[in-house]
Amino acid sequence: MELTDFLTPIENNFFEDVHPSGNTFASVVKAYTANGFPDLEGVKLGIIGVNDARRSSNENCAAAPDAVRAHLYKLFKGNYELKMVDLGNIKAGHSVEDTYFALRSVVHELLRKQILPIILGGGQDLTYANYLAYENIEATINMVSVDACFDLGEAGAEITSRTWLGKVIEHLPSHLFNFSNIGYQTYFVDPKHIELIDKLYFDAHRLGAVRGSMEDAEPVMRNADMISVDVSCIRGSDAPGSSNATPNGFYGDEICQLMRYAGMSDKLTSIGIYEMDPALDKRGQTAHLVAQMIWCFVDGYCNRKQDFPFRKNTDYLKYHVSLKDLKNEIVFYKSIKSDRWWMEVPYPSDKRLKFERHLLVPCSYNTYKTALEEEMPDQWWQTYQKLSF
Repeated sequence: MELTDFLTPIENNFFEDVHPSGNTFASVVKAYTANGFPDLEGVKLGIIGVNDARRSSNENCAAAPDAVRAHLYKLFKGNYELKMVDLGNIKAGHSVEDTYFALRSVVHELLRKQILPIILGGGQDLTYANYLAYENIEATINMVSVDACFDLGEAGAEITSRTWLGKVIEHLPSHLFNFSNIGYQTYFVDPKHIELIDKLYFDAHRLGAVRGSMEDAEPVMRNADMISVDVSCIRGSDAPGSSNATPNGFYGDEICQLMRYAGMSDKLTSIGIYEMDPALDKRGQTAHLVAQMIWCFVDGYCNRKQDFPFRKNTDYLKYHVSLKDLKNEIVFYKSIKSDRWWMEVPYPSDKRLKFERHLLVPCSYNTYKTALEEEMPDQWWQTYQKLSF
């Protein structure tokens, strides 16, 4: 398969206004333009635009990729080597399913090449196509959605930007181990959907709780293989470019902090930012914010610590915490390099291979303190239940 079978080049004008210092994104990102397709040797990050809004209430979100590029390529990169390409756009197919197939194929190929895709534009229903790209690559994966809603929909409903998560859960064979929501707003979520998330031992983090302790969101992002961001999770005053924008949500600096957490995750292999409508934007404010979100993600990626436990035992401090109602103690690991925490979840040795990568759960220092107070950490219990299915 050739990637150019599904992608179309972007205009050269994004790269014409190059700063003399040569330190802007326009100076260092290689792109698929009329001049040809970029060399992917050694590339770590790849931008993909998707020009399909047919299953979104944001009628013009297909134009989002180029609107974001207009701001992104004027930004200065950090003090790091950037191996990144812009692969152009996936045009809307004859049917929405054709677009899904194209995105799934492109993401699958990038994952195979160990290039992390950054998907821009279109509706959040494209998350489903991103999810399908993991078939035959990982045994099971963890997904995080940064969204004010759960987007579950009703059983059997057509897939849209409001029902995509239900389709992910219904899809068989399933390769979803865990789903986490960050930033949901209770008045936008049906109580029965909250109950369903609990029954599936998934986790959801209310907007107020996350904003009250942003550092506790870091382990959630660190545990993700793929992340889907709906720009309507940002308050309308900071990101007006969405038909679903509301008075409450994350501030611009908070969503950028979450994006940096995402970039720093050694586990993450794809991310998408959806539902931005340039026709509703004011002075390009939302497009500029999304560009800064990508900047923060790239900055996090280029500062990855590569400190997942068991690389070298001397790189970690190991803590044992005993709880009265547990037969086994909980073992915590703290990275000396980054001060990040993990906890170990026990599992029968004859079944370890299938879920091996899920036995160490990212957590925070607050989780460790919870265990010291003789309380069962929610993350430990949810993971244990899923492993026991």
